[in-house]
Amino acid sequence: MIARVKGLYHWFEALLASVWFQFPSSKLTVIGVTGTDGKTTTTTLIYEILKANGLNVSMITSVHAVVGGVVYDTGFHVTNPRGWQVQKYLATAVRHGDTHFVLETTSHGLSQHRVDFVRFAVGVITNVTHEHLDWHKTFDAYLKAKISLLKRARIAVINRDEAAVYNQATSMLKNKRVVTYGIRRDALVSPKSHPFQSLLLGEFNRYNCLAAIAATEALDVPLKIAQKAIASFHGVKGRMEVVATKPFRVIIDFAHTPNAIEQALKTVRATSKYQLIHVFGSAALRDRTKRPLMGKASARYADTIVLTEEDYRTEDVHVIIDEIASGIPPGKLVVRLPDREEAIAFALSEAKSGDCVMITGKGHEKSIARGKVEYPWSDQETVKKVMRTIC
Repeated sequence: MIARVKGLYHWFEALLASVWFQFPSSKLTVIGVTGTDGKTTTTTLIYEILKANGLNVSMITSVHAVVGGVVYDTGFHVTNPRGWQVQKYLATAVRHGDTHFVLETTSHGLSQHRVDFVRFAVGVITNVTHEHLDWHKTFDAYLKAKISLLKRARIAVINRDEAAVYNQATSMLKNKRVVTYGIRRDALVSPKSHPFQSLLLGEFNRYNCLAAIAATEALDVPLKIAQKAIASFHGVKGRMEVVATKPFRVIIDFAHTPNAIEQALKTVRATSKYQLIHVFGSAALRDRTKRPLMGKASARYADTIVLTEEDYRTEDVHVIIDEIASGIPPGKLVVRLPDREEAIAFALSEAKSGDCVMITGKGHEKSIARGKVEYPWSDQETVKKVMRTIC
């Protein structure tokens, strides 16, 4: 009942904003990007490719918005702003003379009607894995929320290697132009048909690059432009961000789902010479069922696991840590330090030359929720502060 009321409220807000700002998306080519993981990097890659093609383009991501050449902070723990803000940003882009807009789009934004009345030219889906079941209740409902973006778009861009997503999406997309990308299965856009070089680490980032190529090619951007933009792209703040290389590596990533942790740690493990130390927690008042799965994913690759806070809000941080730890098999070294700064300091003090410390969950975020208060926070600044004392 609460979800329905909230959805109705957001629908009316989106409608009012669309009328007030005179349906700005009708004057833009809007590209929506959804998926459990990879949305921000894919959105930013599309933005960079379109910009490299000489187009006037704006974007909204979970890191920030770049609209009309101005950078805006989109808020704490938020990807999709409210409907009024979305329409206002679109209208600002129109006034600036932009022709294209790339919008990172979440399942919450779609199911809560925050992006209603936005006309999408292209819808991109990266992947759909375990997340947000506290809101959607079932994986099928979560998947359908993601696919709803593709149904609204003129062109659907789908990861061919995500079998469950591809099969359900194509069964729901009748008389729709579908562009597939992938590495393993036959796809219209693949590393063989669309080769590229990237500075980004990991197979998951190869998929992000292919998704961006597929989306921009659907808009008639030449492959050479996309290749050049991807080759020079250094990544997004808080996404596999290397913040120190000596005497050991420190990497900060936003990974906060079982799949994202699995992919990030697998990538780092393959490039780590010695010990891999993983620092992470799980946000409160969110999908609790993913917590043991996060612990299990970490245990596959990390030598030492440091469990800590990540926006524990009104939950007991010790209970959250226990739930994560329940998925970690016996014999794995697990350290429990609820204070995040203390946890990071411990991990950095334990690391030796050639080791790697991986800190996940917060990424680019500038605050941490303790109780009902948002406190200023930065994993990056905390690492710098601690490194000054130990190096």
